[in-house]
Amino acid sequence: MSSAPTGDAASVFAALGDPTRLALVTRLSVGGPSSIARLAAGASVSRQAVTKHLHVLAAADIAHSARLGREEIWQLNPPRLDAARHAIDRISAQWDAALGRLQRYVEDA
Repeated sequence: MSSAPTGDAASVFAALGDPTRLALVTRLSVGGPSSIARLAAGASVSRQAVTKHLHVLAAADIAHSARLGREEIWQLNPPRLDAARHAIDRISAQWDAALGRLQRYVEDA
């Protein structure tokens, strides 16, 4: 059993562990690429806080930005989120297998 893919996904899970960052990822996944001003609109935190959270997402390679005129447009990095989803799928399969072994053990006892 290799822990490298799961360990690699750990930074994604850590970044998504914050409710504000998770909300930003949700907004980007639903609304597509967005400016900081648009992402901060209606948020319970300031633009400065949104910017800091976006930089955490960028450090985990979940999102990245590009300049468009005077604005910085942010978008998700879907392959990075897919890698985290695959890590969860692997963990789920391992749990299913362990529960199956436990069930067989209990039924045979």
